[in-house]
Amino acid sequence: MAAVQWRSRGRNYEAEQQRCRCEASPVEFGEYHPLKPIMVTDTKTRRGARKGSTSSSSSSSSSVPPSDPLSSMLDGTDPLSMFAAASGSESHATSHSSSLGRKKREKEEEAVGPDFEPWSSKRGEILSRFTTTEKLSINLFMGSEKGKAPSPGTSAVSEKVRTRLEELDDLEEGSQRELLNLSQQDYANRIEELNQSLKEAWSSDQKVKALKIVIQCSKLLSDTSVIQFYPSKFVLITDILDTFGRLVFDRIWTMCSDPRPLPDNFTVEDVNDTAKETCLNWFFKIASIRELLPRLYVEAAILKCNRFLTKSGIQETLPRLTAMIRGIGDPLVAAYARAYLCRIGMEVAPQLKDNLNRNFFDLLGTFRQISGETVRNQLVLQRVEPPEYLTLYSPAINWILQCIAYRAPEPLLTEMMERCKTLGNNALLLNSVMRAFRPEFVAARATDFIGMIKDCDESGFPKHLLFGSLGRSLACADPPESERLTILNEAWKVITKVRSPQDYINCAEVWVEFTCRHFTKREVNTVLADMIKHMTPDRAFEDAYPQLQSVIQKILTYFHDFSVLFSMERFLPFLDMFQKDSVRVEVCKSIMEVFINALTLEDEKRSLSLLIIGFIRVVSFGRDFEQQLSFCVEARATFCNLEPVLVQLIHTVNQLAMETRRVMRGSHSRKTAAFVRACAAYSFITVPSLSSIFSRLNLYLLSAQVALANQCLSQADAFLKAAVGVLPEVPRSISVEGKLRSSESFLLDFINNFLATLLVVPDHPEHGVLYLVRGLLNMVQDYTWEDSSDAKVRVYISALPLLAAMSQESFLYSIPEVDSNETLYGGDPKFLSEINKLCETLIGQILDHLKALSRDDSARRQSALAFSLFAVLLAHGELRNNKLSQLAVNLWNLSHKHGHCETSMSVRTLESIKHQAQQPDTAHLSDTVQRLALQSRT
Repeated sequence: MAAVQWRSRGRNYEAEQQRCRCEASPVEFGEYHPLKPIMVTDTKTRRGARKGSTSSSSSSSSSVPPSDPLSSMLDGTDPLSMFAAASGSESHATSHSSSLGRKKREKEEEAVGPDFEPWSSKRGEILSRFTTTEKLSINLFMGSEKGKAPSPGTSAVSEKVRTRLEELDDLEEGSQRELLNLSQQDYANRIEELNQSLKEAWSSDQKVKALKIVIQCSKLLSDTSVIQFYPSKFVLITDILDTFGRLVFDRIWTMCSDPRPLPDNFTVEDVNDTAKETCLNWFFKIASIRELLPRLYVEAAILKCNRFLTKSGIQETLPRLTAMIRGIGDPLVAAYARAYLCRIGMEVAPQLKDNLNRNFFDLLGTFRQISGETVRNQLVLQRVEPPEYLTLYSPAINWILQCIAYRAPEPLLTEMMERCKTLGNNALLLNSVMRAFRPEFVAARATDFIGMIKDCDESGFPKHLLFGSLGRSLACADPPESERLTILNEAWKVITKVRSPQDYINCAEVWVEFTCRHFTKREVNTVLADMIKHMTPDRAFEDAYPQLQSVIQKILTYFHDFSVLFSMERFLPFLDMFQKDSVRVEVCKSIMEVFINALTLEDEKRSLSLLIIGFIRVVSFGRDFEQQLSFCVEARATFCNLEPVLVQLIHTVNQLAMETRRVMRGSHSRKTAAFVRACAAYSFITVPSLSSIFSRLNLYLLSAQVALANQCLSQADAFLKAAVGVLPEVPRSISVEGKLRSSESFLLDFINNFLATLLVVPDHPEHGVLYLVRGLLNMVQDYTWEDSSDAKVRVYISALPLLAAMSQESFLYSIPEVDSNETLYGGDPKFLSEINKLCETLIGQILDHLKALSRDDSARRQSALAFSLFAVLLAHGELRNNKLSQLAVNLWNLSHKHGHCETSMSVRTLESIKHQAQQPDTAHLSDTVQRLALQSRT
């Protein structure tokens, strides 16, 4: 590797600050008055027309994907011919709306909030719940690579459309690839391989191959030969569809990002013609897919791309796709197709609630198929019982109802309950309704739900599952107080009749919380007795330890009195069911922790510490600072075993030092300096007694900063050296709020703060140039970082801006009356040479690490680090140097090599460089930016 010759670019911080300030522009109000009615003039023009096209000032309709091509054939219209005709006569309407209208539109398009549970949180639960031991198969028709002769019916179609048809025919009629006898894990691995193949095909510009993969994977969703695995198959296949949707959208978005990046809230008017044509081409290809299911899924996957074509494209497409689902014969396949369409709809247009309702009502219309002869024969053939089959619908129905119920008014629940009654209290639907709506709404109608559960058919969907769903809502919200005992009695009448021990404990465990929350030890004791009765025969408890442990935890949450707990007659017999030693020890430990914590010394210390800290904060001796310090010394001796108090005392003393300097400035300077040194000594003595290592580090740094501000350079130097000495003691994991977490992020934060402080710290005359910087970097080099960690290299990258700042004639910031290295060295060539050598060493270490990552198959980490180093070179390196400029270009290319760099960030970075290149002192960047190719993730 050739050596890197580092040179820091010269910086004029004041000029840069002036350029970053917003320009003031005069505002001419004229006849404007805030109460005057707003007059909106709608001017329709045409923007972004292709060369050779005729501009028009009149409005005309935009080309949009047509309705279902299969239905359009009924009136004799060839959909491909129609597309060709449409693409030849594109015109786009634009309008300038008022700011008021824009705000209204942005409000309507507001995305769902954090209170909406995303699909990603359900993915793992579905994959772990819907499993199978049956052998699975994958049938793929991946198509040949050669072209096909045009069919006679397409002679009048344009060349582009004919090519599309040939490609789609090719991928549907090509060579077959069949994988048989796959286990569930093998199946998941193969699907993931297809997902990777999709990304690789896209990145190598094989867009047709990528579309083939998506279509063939979508076809797999029509296969219900192993029906109990279908929900998991849906999750795996839709991951590929999601990937494809993102790739297409990002590709078109990138095409609109020249000369400036497209804003997130872009409109059709912001999209250029090339991007629109590409977008239309994708919809044309998809509309040409012959089979309904893949055509539906693939178009839904790129639904968001309608934003590039028309303002109302999504609103018009959703009802059409919803209607297409009615053509799917299998009710299970149709249910999941609706779930996917609702999921995409919530992502791109959550305000369009009507489409969600239409999908739900269509779903209700298919319920009669579930009990039909076709489904019954299928279940007999696959030896699947009706209750198990009905549970396969749960993820789909639950999701659709969650979308409908999101921020829905309470009366909607009443409407859903009425629809359940109309369908004869369909248990599957009732279960999903209770899970989807807010627990407060369900709890308020708990008695009504119990009545509906009683009227449900037991054979189709077990009632104990319904009571389990109701119990989960009641664990989060309280029903009317007068109804609580009746609710518990009615629920337990059903629960106690459940014969299967596993089904029984799954439901009973849910209702324990409701019992403990609202009743006394008498009712809890009765519930425990019933559990012992059900779980003791045949040692059924051995298969239910997690549920039984959960019961114990819920009881301990609500009963804190040791005597009350053990006065329950059935509590100790309940504990006897924990006969596995490891589980028994864990349960007993949890009981002891609860009751010890009720009287714990730690809690008492915490409470006392808060009281003492509050007292310390209000103690004041006015300007008698020495008396204030004496008080802190006495407090330290008195409360030496209360660490929070010691931390507060150190903060108090540092504040005291700063206040002393402010008040006594210009008078009694020797006395003031002596007092500040005494405060520093107090902190230096107290900090090592703290057990929390990050408290020590942060307080060392804080005390050093206070000492610097008070011109106590030797004390500041001692604090910083002490901090560097403590760094090797930082453990790889620390306890945060009772949980073990990696200490790496905390350590990196501290080191970055430490580096920022070193800019104003002058070198010690006896320890050489940059001795604190070198000491810190040596510690970083020797520290035992986590395996597969990039933290050490990130510190090196963070150190480069500091060293570049140290090489400037005037530093970015300084401390009054403290001569930092800019004054001590005054731009001495030897000092600058030392900085450059150190920078070159660091860059060499970083490049070696990047090279190692290419061997370890860590492309994402390599991309992130390369981009970070590129940003540092851009901001702080002298890119007039050809070698340094070439290194920056190489780093840019490396960060984009594997498609892991975020496209929007890359676009913004390029725009920033172009803007800098327009400034006189950075005009040389124009040559660099021409060599930075924007490589999209396509």
